[in-house]
Amino acid sequence: MVRTEKRVRELVSEDPTMREVVETVLDRADDGEVTWADVKGEIESGQWGRLIEKEVLVEGEAGFRIEDPEAAREGLKGEDGDLTSSSVDLDEVEGTTWSKWDKMAGAGTLLFFVGYMYNPIRNAVGTTIDVVLGPLLEVLPFYAVVLLLAMTTGLYSTALRGVLMDMEKMSMYQDRMKDIQERRKEAKERGDDAAMQEIQEEQMEAMGDQLGMFKEQFRPMAWIMFLTIPAFLWMYWAIGARGAESHHVLGEVVFPIWGAMGWTEPMLGPIQPWIFWYFICSTASIQIIQKALDIEMSPSS
Repeated sequence: MVRTEKRVRELVSEDPTMREVVETVLDRADDGEVTWADVKGEIESGQWGRLIEKEVLVEGEAGFRIEDPEAAREGLKGEDGDLTSSSVDLDEVEGTTWSKWDKMAGAGTLLFFVGYMYNPIRNAVGTTIDVVLGPLLEVLPFYAVVLLLAMTTGLYSTALRGVLMDMEKMSMYQDRMKDIQERRKEAKERGDDAAMQEIQEEQMEAMGDQLGMFKEQFRPMAWIMFLTIPAFLWMYWAIGARGAESHHVLGEVVFPIWGAMGWTEPMLGPIQPWIFWYFICSTASIQIIQKALDIEMSPSS
């Protein structure tokens, strides 16, 4: 992994004696694992702790293991190599390609957005979804139906981001940019104008990584919005938000501080109670689901 290589390079850069420490651990690793007893007397406890702290060593079945031995060896080589060369292989950082289904979801999302301004689309979506959600309003209050919608959208939003977003690739994008910035700083401190020029050119080439990261993040978002906007259009259609025709009688809701309010009354500037309640429920649901399923939504460095 690129992260292991980078961490080894950082360790050796901060403390050259760590080179022998990493080499010793690599040599003593039995079936990929090593314990403190295997290296005690050859390295110091503080150095062993640094390997664990930097996550070069991670917990194994019987002891600790180097997360990626080959990357660790490359990190040792890289420290002797050209500091103007990136430790992140450009071939490894490949852009995300959208499938035809991804593009269709993106196009559908744009069409649904038009529904906020174009009544025929909003009415068509609202009427269709009301076949499923309308009967719920006969047995549940509107705030409970919104809560169910928020929990459902939170569940599939978390699942789609976990499935469609490549966190390893996102980490590689970030690692490459950090690596360039660190080498640029080192070259500046050395006063190496030639290296600065080369790194500057590489930095310009790496600007495409920003587009790659955006595409990686937007791919699951296209699907999330494709599934979520219709739910918003139904709520918009059902309560008659912003002067539109109401299709259900939903009564009032009581909020702390504000008290009893109609669902379409002004609350926080342009934000109405139905939007406020949905986002509170959705945010809480996503956090709970992520914790419960132990899903990481941001790339690790």
